[in-house]
Amino acid sequence: MDFELSEEHRLLSDTVYKFMLKEVAPHVDQIDREDRFLPGDLWPKLGRLGILGITVPESYGGGGFDLLAAVLASEQLARVCSAVALSYIAHAVLCTDNIYRHGSEEQRRKYLPGLCGGEKFGALALTEPNAGSDAVNIQTTAVKKGKEYVLNGAKTFITNGPVADVILVYAKTDKSRGAKGISAFIVEKDFPGFSVSRHLEKLGNRGSATGELVFEDCRVPEENLLGQENQGVAVMMSGLDRERAVVAGAPLGLAEAALELSLKYARERVQFGRPIGDFQLIQAKLADMYTQIEAARLLAYRGAVTADGGERGGKGTEMHRIAAAAVLFAGETATRSALEALQIHGGYGYMAEYPVSRLFRDVKLWEIGAGTSEIRRLVIARELLRG
Repeated sequence: MDFELSEEHRLLSDTVYKFMLKEVAPHVDQIDREDRFLPGDLWPKLGRLGILGITVPESYGGGGFDLLAAVLASEQLARVCSAVALSYIAHAVLCTDNIYRHGSEEQRRKYLPGLCGGEKFGALALTEPNAGSDAVNIQTTAVKKGKEYVLNGAKTFITNGPVADVILVYAKTDKSRGAKGISAFIVEKDFPGFSVSRHLEKLGNRGSATGELVFEDCRVPEENLLGQENQGVAVMMSGLDRERAVVAGAPLGLAEAALELSLKYARERVQFGRPIGDFQLIQAKLADMYTQIEAARLLAYRGAVTADGGERGGKGTEMHRIAAAAVLFAGETATRSALEALQIHGGYGYMAEYPVSRLFRDVKLWEIGAGTSEIRRLVIARELLRG
């Protein structure tokens, strides 16, 4: 049983973290304050770093890495800026990885180079005003007319939606068949009938654009059907374990950042003539944070290997429950770590000028997005009972 990362994985992790320290860390407060990415050329730089298509073969412009590499990338991105990690996951996994795994050769050649290189922004549009956790209850429709599909409906809470050039959209092509009548489409932002109706302002993860999308007789060429008609649920479900596995990396990175800030403050803050790190109650908080983070790290990394289906990977019920457990535990670990970090910082932690307050706002999303903690628990329990 090998608990060590390979040299290649360690190099990737270090490279992403150093990039974020140099290119993003100086702008984090401004990104949060203005709710936009800075610097403006960040996405092409991430493309040149080779991580925007991290699981895509090099022949399409990707990095040719495995799913563990994607987890490591999301971890190091979030360690510096959770908003960048959020947009990254939506782009690299939900959109780009899905197009590679399910797209035709023509679709791969057309869309992957731009997405991998950072010239294009990617997104996935599934959630609707009345279809969140109940994802298969979407109401957006797609009707075949000649050599086009005509889409009508609305999507909400779409990460990267306001800035995306390429969007993977789920719609009902046969409403009478329920979940078995869903199809997936590749939609470009310039297709007639597509529009962004609203940019949504969030509590945290500001800088990662989130919006509402509208499809009013949106015309999509038939060749942009991803996979087979009425087989969209297969596309959706095949990516859930991969999504959960990679998402686990982001709260892991946030939890690490919370511990790092807490250690720094505990060494520097003096009360009663001593650094507060000398006090046992502070030490207990730091010890608990570290222990939970290390447990989350092992589960997150194992979830990635398992979801990838490699030599040590799993299939079916094992894969579903481990991926769900990884993101569940990482998400809740991040929230606990941020709460403890704020408590350690005391009154200063409650001030907006201290980075711990931003972490406190950012972490909660990772218990809500990509399936709530409640849904994750249901998945785990269902798979345990099946097993």
